[in-house]
Amino acid sequence: MSDTPQLHLGVALDGAGWHPAAWREPNARPDELFTAGYWLDLVRTAQDAVADLVTIEDTLALQSSRFEGPDERTDQVRGRLDAELVAARLAPVTQGIGLVPVVTVTHTEPFHVSKALATLDYTSHGRAGWQVRASAGASHAALFGRREVPELVPPFDIEDLKIAPFIQDVFDEAADAVEVVRRLWDSWEDDAEIRDVATDRFIDRDKLHYVDFEGKHFSVRGPSITPRPPQGQPVVTVLAHARVPYELAARSADVVFVTPHDHAGAEAILREVRDAEDRVGRTGLPLQVWADLAVVLDTPEESGADRKARLDALAGDPWFTDAVVVAGSAGAVADQIAAWHELGYAGVRLRPAVLPDDLALIARDLAPELRRRGLTRSAYDADSLRGLLGLPTDVPNRYATAR
Repeated sequence: MSDTPQLHLGVALDGAGWHPAAWREPNARPDELFTAGYWLDLVRTAQDAVADLVTIEDTLALQSSRFEGPDERTDQVRGRLDAELVAARLAPVTQGIGLVPVVTVTHTEPFHVSKALATLDYTSHGRAGWQVRASAGASHAALFGRREVPELVPPFDIEDLKIAPFIQDVFDEAADAVEVVRRLWDSWEDDAEIRDVATDRFIDRDKLHYVDFEGKHFSVRGPSITPRPPQGQPVVTVLAHARVPYELAARSADVVFVTPHDHAGAEAILREVRDAEDRVGRTGLPLQVWADLAVVLDTPEESGADRKARLDALAGDPWFTDAVVVAGSAGAVADQIAAWHELGYAGVRLRPAVLPDDLALIARDLAPELRRRGLTRSAYDADSLRGLLGLPTDVPNRYATAR
């Protein structure tokens, strides 16, 4: 093993896979997408790869090929289970691996998010994380009817002066939501529960704290109704592509997932993330920056390139996504991962084109290749997600410290 820090490995799970035609493959299980057994099989395969974590995709509206709303297509997977509830179902029957559901904060009360994720940390014994998502879509807002938002019709630039104030407000609200969630996690001190039958005291009320948050979009007094999570602060992650989301990650997260497409872009993104940290005055540990990578791996019968071409033909269009797509051997994918790690990326999050096929190939071929190169761990060596990621595991409680 070199002196380079260990590479972290994540897997992003979404339906039948990230390719729009994935559900048509012979090994796909489209009739099981809404069953616990399907998701359990996926996470256990990711455990076989000794992945640090899985993220579970979710949004507030049906999947669509268009940003601005439903596309009415019937030839692609539509519909999802609630990601946080899926993670909660998987928590007691999985081991080692971190469970990181996507939870959207726009239109969602941070009090509910806080106690749901704290509960996940309890049921997983300290393996919970959270991928924060902000929603600027008018179709999402229409589901709730509480606010009017402008129609954003692609192509658009989120830094365009006409829409930039709205976009900034959405992400400022997301940052406030994360702050409230983090305060609520701390609103119980670790030893607030006394459980002393002799004195009739279950809790020490002096160790429960009001969070007293006042912001533009909500005010929250607290405390939470759920005791402080086992990790103290479950891991917070953000997917970011531009300045404003980079700043959200720098203000609020432990890990940021980014989407470089080439060597120069990968270097530029690292600089942008560090610049965002400087602009928001981040203190403490720097963000861990992970690169997202969509993969179509070789099988013994068919090359990754041929698989992608065949899937593209089924879908009717070449597959493009926000992340770079690599179709090829485990060795070729490992070369790309190693190059990004050498630049300074702390981890990589893989998006399997087809589930379960590409996930099984990650566990069978790619993960062993990464271990052979000394990049990743061979076994789970920490009892919490924070521990796996090398984050501090003894997280001070802000209210206990102040008291």
